[in-house]
Amino acid sequence: MKKVVFVLLILTGLSSCVSSKKYQELDDKYIKLRSENVELKEKVDTLENKLLKCSSALEQVKFDYESLKQQYETLNKLYTVKENAYKKLQASYDALSQSSSQTLAYEAEKSKKLLKELEKKEAELAKERQELDAKIKKIQQLESMIAEKDAKLENLKSSLSRALVDFEGKGLKVEQKNGKIYISMENKLLFDSGSWNVKQNGRDAIETIANVLSINPDMEIMIEGHTDNVPYKPHGAILDNWDLSVKRATSVVRQIMKNKHIDPKRLIAAGRSKYMPVADNSTPEGRAKNRRIEVILTPNLDNIMELLKSDQ
Repeated sequence: MKKVVFVLLILTGLSSCVSSKKYQELDDKYIKLRSENVELKEKVDTLENKLLKCSSALEQVKFDYESLKQQYETLNKLYTVKENAYKKLQASYDALSQSSSQTLAYEAEKSKKLLKELEKKEAELAKERQELDAKIKKIQQLESMIAEKDAKLENLKSSLSRALVDFEGKGLKVEQKNGKIYISMENKLLFDSGSWNVKQNGRDAIETIANVLSINPDMEIMIEGHTDNVPYKPHGAILDNWDLSVKRATSVVRQIMKNKHIDPKRLIAAGRSKYMPVADNSTPEGRAKNRRIEVILTPNLDNIMELLKSDQ
């Protein structure tokens, strides 16, 4: 502004020195300059307003910056905390993973051992099952053989009972026990007192028995002689009840051998003397029952014994 006044003074001073044309030029310039000054002032004002706004905006930016800075620092601290927590979790996970791997490896090895033991047990069980199946099969075979044997014994007993029906009540009895058939014949049917020669009735009974046995070739035949406890009076080659029981058994064997269909290998003669009584020797009736011949029929058990031996 001082410069403008100064210019005006100069112009005033010079107005007297210059021509009106020149003055006019100067006046125009002045007006122009004043106009420019107004514009410049407006621009300055505008710039000052803008500067003021910029200053206000800058203050806001600074405020926002500080706020964001605080938020950043807060978030950075939170991130650090989270990062530390993550690192701890990662370390825990790594430790747990390693521990789990070791545990899994241990459990896997344990499972392998258990599997091997199980396979071994299964193999042993399979072997035992095979052995058991074989034993069951043999037992079934034995049961079948025994059942067949029992059936044959029952049929044989029935055949003997029917064939010897005429000798019932004459001192002859047929019974089945202990897997054998016993034909008991009292001496009154077979022998005279003190004799070992078979009487006719006895020969008839023995012949009937031999006929039945001839069609049952799988039976072993044992003939046992029994006496009472009365001492035998020595007579010729017979010294005592032992000799007498054996001699009578032998006489019955010879009668059976008259049937040519009976293999002599099936026959056994034995003497029991007085040592296997079936009744009381203190009475005549008891002694009469003890003086007897027993024909004991035993099934051939060779096939059963062979099967039993094969299981050993």
